[in-house]
Amino acid sequence: MNAASPSRRTLLARLRARLFHGYFLLSRPMTLGVRGVVHDKESNSVFLIRHTYVPGWHLPGGGVEIGETMLEALAREVREEGNIELGAPPRLLSVHLNRQASRRDHVAIYLIETFRQAGPKLPDREIAESGFFPLNALPQATTPATLRRIAEAFEGVPPSPYW
Repeated sequence: MNAASPSRRTLLARLRARLFHGYFLLSRPMTLGVRGVVHDKESNSVFLIRHTYVPGWHLPGGGVEIGETMLEALAREVREEGNIELGAPPRLLSVHLNRQASRRDHVAIYLIETFRQAGPKLPDREIAESGFFPLNALPQATTPATLRRIAEAFEGVPPSPYW
């Protein structure tokens, strides 16, 4: 593998993400997403995922589909991305404008503390890796936005209106 490979993969991942968001901009003028801060209180850890198509570690989540509530979307996304079933209604923490995706993309962040995981999530076409990580030992490649959301959830940092 040559030294340019990681940069090339990052560039291709960003291009794919822009194309994906461009499609949604045309098909849905405003996009709404949800992400879950899945917190295991016993181990003081959070669940993170690494996608196959964008770099870094992220909170699980995704887009709210037509006819779907934000809570339905959140339950679907954490089930698909982490084999996690909600055990109680999560708490809405904040809503952010994601200007990096588009001027019309909003993301709602929920805190999930009552859940059951039906076994580890195996890698697939979307999820390369996933797992629970102690709050004081998050992966080095955790994205800046994910780190900000975790700080807002657990360190008393005021939520930013922006992603």
